[in-house]
Amino acid sequence: MTKVVAEMPLVTKTQRDQILNALPTPEAHRALMHQIPAMSLIETGGHAAGTLEGPVTVAAWNLERCLFPEASADHLRPFAPQVVLVSEADKGMARTGQRHTMADMAGHLGMAYAYGVEFHELDLGGATERDFCTDDYNAEGWHGNAILSCAPFERLELIRLDDHGHWFAPDKNAVDPGQPRVGGRMAIAGVIKVDGREVCFVSTHLESNADAPHRNMQMIRLLDAIDDFAPGMPVIIGGDLNTGNHIPPDFRWEDETLFDTARERGYSWDANAPGFTTRPSLITPHPDRTMKLDWFCSRGVTGANAQILPSLDQTGRPLSDHDAVLAQFKLL
Repeated sequence: MTKVVAEMPLVTKTQRDQILNALPTPEAHRALMHQIPAMSLIETGGHAAGTLEGPVTVAAWNLERCLFPEASADHLRPFAPQVVLVSEADKGMARTGQRHTMADMAGHLGMAYAYGVEFHELDLGGATERDFCTDDYNAEGWHGNAILSCAPFERLELIRLDDHGHWFAPDKNAVDPGQPRVGGRMAIAGVIKVDGREVCFVSTHLESNADAPHRNMQMIRLLDAIDDFAPGMPVIIGGDLNTGNHIPPDFRWEDETLFDTARERGYSWDANAPGFTTRPSLITPHPDRTMKLDWFCSRGVTGANAQILPSLDQTGRPLSDHDAVLAQFKLL
């Protein structure tokens, strides 16, 4: 079980210098990952005084840095999700006002949170994000995934889906000199009781700059890790699976093999509404792309009332370049 902390330890100046001076190789990246404690920790906070009773309402939302924590919380509030599975959440980044976006969002919703680091960002972000930077430095530089819950976590696990430095040691698929970073795709698994039974909720984010076989490999690693962490337990996975991404020209999510991989292992995709889940936003570098990236995948439960929630606030302002997906789940 992953160690839980109340505050992520910062990257030191010595560690930052080591990152900046390291060779861009998978071996160097793996060594750096071992030297940064936050890469193997989960931060928890907030307050969860309730219990979950089925059917449980779950939202999964890639918040694209989470520029607007309170507005994003208010956008979900009418749907009363009991668990929120979040991708792309900043902590201590200039582009999001150095805020701890998940602590702020959880506090606004009256929920507990569990936060894990996907990347340590070494710069301010992409060109489209610079106008949102409040400073010329990142106070912490964390970017990751989270689970928000109305009920306490029984236990938590950080699941690393790669450690070779897909964005650090550039290959033909991943070259982005404007966003130097160390880390890799990951998931957070949290056991929460529903009707007194333990259920495993998983927030994940698969690789965007890759092909279908790469994402299928990540799905296999994820399902293997869940089997180790929560054997035989009902499971609800939600997040940005990046299905069809980086597969031009049509971004066909139907060509991904991860769907059959999960089905063969007893998982269902029955809690997903038809339709695309991306949209133009304030900072997306790809406003013209229309893709279906965000999904629920589950076992030991039945899904119903699936919907896609447009990520536009009451003024029409986009809160993210992803729409949220919601569904209700009932234990078998």
